[in-house]
Amino acid sequence: MPQATDADRIALAEAWIAQDPDPETREELAAIVAAARAGDAAAAADLADRFDARLAFGTAGLRGEIAAGPNRMNRVLVSQGAAGLAAYLLERADGRTPSVVVGFDGRRNSEAFARDVAEVMAGAGVRAILLPRLLPTPVLAFAVRHLDTSAGVMITASHNPPNDNGMKVYLGGDDAGSQIVAPADAEIAAHILRVAETTTVTQLPRGAVETAPESVVDAYVSETAAIAERPAAQPRVVYTAMHGVGWETMRRVLETAGFDVPALVSAQIEPDGRFPTVAFPNPEEPGAMDLSFAAAREAGADLVIANDPDADRLAIAIPDPGTEEGYRRLTGNEVGLLLGWQVAERAGAEGAGGTLACSIVSSPGLEAIAHAHGLGFASTLTGFKWISRAPGLLFGFEEALGYLVNPATLRDKDGISAGVAFLSLAARLAAEGRTIADRLDELVERFGCFASSQVSIRVTDLSRIAAVMARLRAEPPAAVGGVRVDRIEDLATGVDGLPPSDVLRIRLDGGARVMVRPSGTEPKLKVYIDAAATQGSVAERRAAASDLVARIESGMRELVA
Repeated sequence: MPQATDADRIALAEAWIAQDPDPETREELAAIVAAARAGDAAAAADLADRFDARLAFGTAGLRGEIAAGPNRMNRVLVSQGAAGLAAYLLERADGRTPSVVVGFDGRRNSEAFARDVAEVMAGAGVRAILLPRLLPTPVLAFAVRHLDTSAGVMITASHNPPNDNGMKVYLGGDDAGSQIVAPADAEIAAHILRVAETTTVTQLPRGAVETAPESVVDAYVSETAAIAERPAAQPRVVYTAMHGVGWETMRRVLETAGFDVPALVSAQIEPDGRFPTVAFPNPEEPGAMDLSFAAAREAGADLVIANDPDADRLAIAIPDPGTEEGYRRLTGNEVGLLLGWQVAERAGAEGAGGTLACSIVSSPGLEAIAHAHGLGFASTLTGFKWISRAPGLLFGFEEALGYLVNPATLRDKDGISAGVAFLSLAARLAAEGRTIADRLDELVERFGCFASSQVSIRVTDLSRIAAVMARLRAEPPAAVGGVRVDRIEDLATGVDGLPPSDVLRIRLDGGARVMVRPSGTEPKLKVYIDAAATQGSVAERRAAASDLVARIESGMRELVA
């Protein structure tokens, strides 16, 4: 295929401008075209970046920076995506009218993108239902099942940088409200490309859209509150929405469940797509919870609960006098093990069977908890599109602050229900005169210390990630941090019945484990390190596991540098 020239790209850009319904991105692209025509090399390179590739639609849907062109998120790309999804649903409809429910968060352009999706899908013959206002992603995931729709679309980029947005797709029917997986992603992507190649956005018919009743939100609140234990004590809690959409729904759930209204991080409580107080609106990022810690110190809080901007993730912090801030954010693995243990105990008390599940990069401690309680365990590829499909699922988590505590209600991670479940645990412990820190000690004493760490390398050139993965495959290390490598499993070939995935699992002598994979949603290479210690006192177990993880982390940093 011949290489595109500057003139080719200018022609593509002008055709894009002609079909773009957004005046802001039309003007942006027109200015770049004018500069490129005038011989501006930077503008020509910008056009090449925008038009020589296209944002790929996959199991994570679409996600990228808001700007003009097929390699960015914008109203043209979203409309094409909606038309492609509609064609996919109609193809599978067997003569019935398919349906979709569409939600949106508080990010830039979220509502406009959501209306485009709903109107284009309605114009194609799909019954389109728009949630009544900006709401958390878990409410949309719930609505797919509650309304029994064929599909759901959530407009969000979760915890990505402020100028990003995305389109996340769920399927009803046999998929039971889970996110799409292969081969549906490729089939939808093929329909989207056909639309992009044969039809302009101005030619796509638009139809009438229904607005979902408030009863959908009421039902989510009611069913989520029902998982909580009535509090026998009221821990002092600080809550932050991280400039997202979680607070209104979280407040209603807490009140319905009988919990006091927490103290708030007021500067972060209202939706604001600029995310003015954080560099990245992700509770995992350094500094993101500084305002939460300050509010917790002022309130003398026992617990900090944080949601990310679309409230599908949960972060927890507890008092820790050994830190400068006075509080420590628990790792996603620590929260996942505590919640999983809580679910396992309840299942045992009720005589229920089922499965605890986590992603392959999450703590192996969940398997120990499952086996100790006579429950099944499933290890899945990363993402709740896989975790939610584990047979007999009682609870699922991934270390990136994602937890599913109520799979009968929805099939995606939910930071609101997880927050309420964790608060229930804290309240029960408080009534017994104990704390979350005490519970963590109890977990180590009973199951062992499962220590973990992560190396995350953000890149501007994605080829760097591919190069590191290729080098590790071609020149596998004999040892990591002085610990001998037992074997390396390349999940690209399919291992343990898992679908092929670009992941390397390095198993070390003594049972420690390293996972290496490209991020599915961000330009990052991620390395996950896990080690366990089961001998000695609680303090000795923690020291042994932490020291081993630190050695392995140092070795991996050298390997992926």
